[in-house]
Order: sequence, then structure tokens, then C-alpha cells
Amino acid sequence: MKALTMLCCMMAIACGITTCNGGTTAPAGAPDTHDADVKAISATEDQWNKDYVAKDLDKIAAHYADDAVLMAPGTGAMTGKQAIHDGLQEMLKDPAIALQFHASNVEVAKSGDWGYTQGSYTMTASDPKTHKQVNDHGSYVTTYRKEADGSWKAVADIATSAVPSMPIPEKKK
Repeated sequence: MKALTMLCCMMAIACGITTCNGGTTAPAGAPDTHDADVKAISATEDQWNKDYVAKDLDKIAAHYADDAVLMAPGTGAMTGKQAIHDGLQEMLKDPAIALQFHASNVEVAKSGDWGYTQGSYTMTASDPKTHKQVNDHGSYVTTYRKEADGSWKAVADIATSAVPSMPIPEKKK
């Protein structure tokens, strides 16, 4: 079921990427803001990393649009800024939590209103059962929408872990 969910999410991202690369175009005579938009999204992610270092819940959650969805390994989808805020609040209670991410690719639609980043992350957290530190790493894709005030907000933030999950033991017959 997780594989199907992930496949559906990746297909949605692929459709979004197609839209970003060849979708709507800016009106004739509109200024080309592509480079400035790429820099703005990159700066947004730089600040987001600093907010995680500071463990500032409100600033971290402020990077999401009101209608955003966050899908992270080991959790169910969190839909809406308040659900994301609440989910992150639980995560940030862990004294060992440390998250860092870096985009290897930043793209913006020709229309200048949508963009995405793709990259890798590392995370340290406490195992809820053993309370020992666990290191995770993987990849992510974040889709951004330019808001009316010119800021970029995450509308879909999806991470996949490269750390294999533990196999489920088979029942003995």
C-alpha cells in the first residue's frame, strides 16, 4: 500500500514538473523573473534550514501554504498548515532532532508562479521505543507556489528515506 501511495505521489510530482517545464507561459512583454525566482526559492530553503537548527516551530510551519501537504517517512500525510504545525510540534519535542536538506535542482515554471526543488536530506532523531539516536537520509521534492505577496510557500513537501525499513517478521505456523 505504501508503494502504491508513493507511486501516486511521484506521478503527481511528475505531472507538476511537466507543468513547470512546459506549462503556462508568462504574458507577452512580462519581465523574465526566472533567475530571481530560483534565487528566492533557494533563499527560502536556506532560511528553512536555519529555522530547523533553531527549532522554531512557528517559522518552520510558516514555510507552508495554508493548503499544503507534508509526506514524510514513518508518518501519515499531514494536510493543511495547522496539521503540519501540529505534526512538526511533536517532532520538535525530540531533543535529538536535527534536519538538514539541500536542493540539487531548483526549477521554476515559465509563468513564474510555480516551482520545485529536488534534493537530499539528513535527519537525526530518537527512536521512540529505544530512545537511541537514529540517523536517516534520503531524497525530497518540494513544490512551491508564489503567493500574492511574492513569497514562495511549499504546497507539497514529500520525502523518501533511503534507509531500509525493518522487515515485518512472518507469523510462525
